[in-house]
Amino acid sequence: MKKFAGEFMLGAATAAHQVEGNNIYNDYWVQEQVPHSIFNEPSLDAVDHYNRYEEDIRLMAEAGLNTYRFSIEWARIQPERNVWNEVEVEHYRKVLRCCHENGIRPIVTMMHFSSPKWLISMGGWENPDVVELFATYCRRLAKELGNEMEYVCTINEANMRLQLASLMKDMMKRMQGMSAGGQNTGGKETGGRESEVQVGINLNKKNMMLGMMECAQAFGLSNPMDMHTFVSQCTPEGDLLVMKAHEAARDAMKEECPDLKIGLTLSLHDMVPRPGGEVFAEKEWDDEFLHYLPYIQNDDFLGVQCYTRKFFDENGVAEPPAGAPRTQMGYEDYPAAIGNVVRKVAESFKGDLIVTENGIATDDDARRCAFIREAADSLQQCIEDGIPLKGYMYWSLLDNFEWQKGFAMTFGLIAVDRSTQMRYPKESLKVLGSLAER
Repeated sequence: MKKFAGEFMLGAATAAHQVEGNNIYNDYWVQEQVPHSIFNEPSLDAVDHYNRYEEDIRLMAEAGLNTYRFSIEWARIQPERNVWNEVEVEHYRKVLRCCHENGIRPIVTMMHFSSPKWLISMGGWENPDVVELFATYCRRLAKELGNEMEYVCTINEANMRLQLASLMKDMMKRMQGMSAGGQNTGGKETGGRESEVQVGINLNKKNMMLGMMECAQAFGLSNPMDMHTFVSQCTPEGDLLVMKAHEAARDAMKEECPDLKIGLTLSLHDMVPRPGGEVFAEKEWDDEFLHYLPYIQNDDFLGVQCYTRKFFDENGVAEPPAGAPRTQMGYEDYPAAIGNVVRKVAESFKGDLIVTENGIATDDDARRCAFIREAADSLQQCIEDGIPLKGYMYWSLLDNFEWQKGFAMTFGLIAVDRSTQMRYPKESLKVLGSLAER
């Protein structure tokens, strides 16, 4: 198979809360701990990457990877609004230096879904103050760590909140329709819809409303509808706040470190219209990507994240073909989606592109190896056609905590025995590393 040449960034990705363990000051930890949590299980020690990052980075380098995308946990840096934890800043400095010592280029994400508890208690991602608060955090980190960084993603999947809002709105319509028809809604018609967003969420949990009320109380809020975490539905104004926060953070970091290459990442699908579904597919692409273009045109790159494709017919979102293979997450297993999305994005965004996430949740590593090869082939074709694709980050380096789904989803190139935290590299790690030209 053809290898990625020259300076192409080939690596893997993680997110702090999913791998570090004991991120006790963030909003996810709060939601995991309430009695009627909608999480399948709590993160606890996760896979202890906080203490074992040196081993994990070394395994990447030994396999032939040259890039590592990871996130800094905002709540570790600022456990309280007016507290700045220099001990944690030094920890991430050590992670960055470990990357450099092993010949690994770091791509740093400043906010990967999890937010400080105090931020949610003051209105979270619907409070206009989030713009300045996030920019101030990013500016100071750039000032302290900027000389160790090169590529920075401000916000992971900045469009996720709008995707969730669309999904919840559609689900409410369906539930009202079922109820009006005299049928017992019971929540069952929500099954399967979770796979329409590329993050581990639960929409059928027993006592879901009770859990939401308990979470609101834990954040000091009287109404669950005032609990605006990043992975929750948003208003149009809240969607715009995310873009404003990105722009403010980008500009603040550039003022401190003009040479940093800064962008954000978006969760995107390969849109496939069937006859009659063309209008729905076009609207979905506009909602998911095009309407963000004015806010990212001055970025140095765009992080493209895609796991599957989405079908549309005359009624809107439609099911994949009968018998189509599915991943553990419920997505259709379709590795060529990433190449199709990169090609589609390049029609409108003319800057550099990096695939910052793409992968498969499966317990069959032979299938993961084949998935990587097929996805890489689709990306090689993009490069051959002149698309400025600069890197590919497989999700994920480690089997980890897939948010509300817990530890059952196995995306990783490295397995972890959580009873001992021992690492067991899979064949897929070697396969990915073999794609880099030496």
